[in-house]
Amino acid sequence: MKAKESTLICIVGPTAIGKTNLSIELANCFSTEILSADSRQFFKEMEIGTAVPSQNELSQAKHRFIQHISIKADYNVGQFEKEAIEVLEAIFKTRSRAILVGGSGLYQKAVTEGLDLFPEIPLDIRLSIENLLNSEGLGALQSMLKKKDPEYYKQIELSNPRRLTRALEVIEASGKPYSTFLNQAKPERSFNSIKIGLDAPREIIYSRIEKRVDKMIANGLVEEAESLYPFKHLNALQTVGYKELFSHFEGKVTKAEAISEIKKNTRRFAKRQLTWFKKDPQIKWFHYETSRENIISYIKKN
Repeated sequence: MKAKESTLICIVGPTAIGKTNLSIELANCFSTEILSADSRQFFKEMEIGTAVPSQNELSQAKHRFIQHISIKADYNVGQFEKEAIEVLEAIFKTRSRAILVGGSGLYQKAVTEGLDLFPEIPLDIRLSIENLLNSEGLGALQSMLKKKDPEYYKQIELSNPRRLTRALEVIEASGKPYSTFLNQAKPERSFNSIKIGLDAPREIIYSRIEKRVDKMIANGLVEEAESLYPFKHLNALQTVGYKELFSHFEGKVTKAEAISEIKKNTRRFAKRQLTWFKKDPQIKWFHYETSRENIISYIKKN
């Protein structure tokens, strides 16, 4: 078998840990491009609340998949996988390395390993599940999944409407439990993957999150969320930083309470990210303050 000549450097870790800065430094070191695997940063209309790289950061290296679609677009991880592989194939024609950065574990995994194959979802099934969510709420989807696929019910993040909707669509379209489609044989990738994880003690991660949220508020997150409130039903906006402020706009909580909830839910999000990534034995973990020279040396040796 011919040795793989190209390498994808994957940078993972919890939110606010410093992945963007590291990705730019590595991209410049290896004269290559960055692909974002942060699914929250895909959307043009969501900038402040998703911590999109600044214009200064974007100017330091070529970035892909940053604010490239609208919140109104029907976009999923399968489409991202296909497009990301096409971009990597183009990059690897002239460069030996590329960077994939982001805290969305499923999107990272889609690029490095490929996704499980699922059936096409008929429009009537998609609309039926969507109507159930809109009319009866998240609890109805949770109950339906528990009945139809108790195994996957134990694994899924039950507060995530997108994941619940997807699982139920597959179940209804195939007549089989969603869990039976998992862990299928994956496609062989034409490149190697080196996975770099950034971590810190929990109290440092939480402190960085607090500071980031305060900075978002100062930069206009409340105003950004207010402009997006008419679209609050869209999947893209069912996320931390926006849904809490939507509750404030509806008079359910004060502004201070909404900000406190954003911080709390972001801490929970970071904890879930670490739980996901820590399961991957291929990730080489570094303290977030590790010198870039040490990380670069590790990459070159591998």
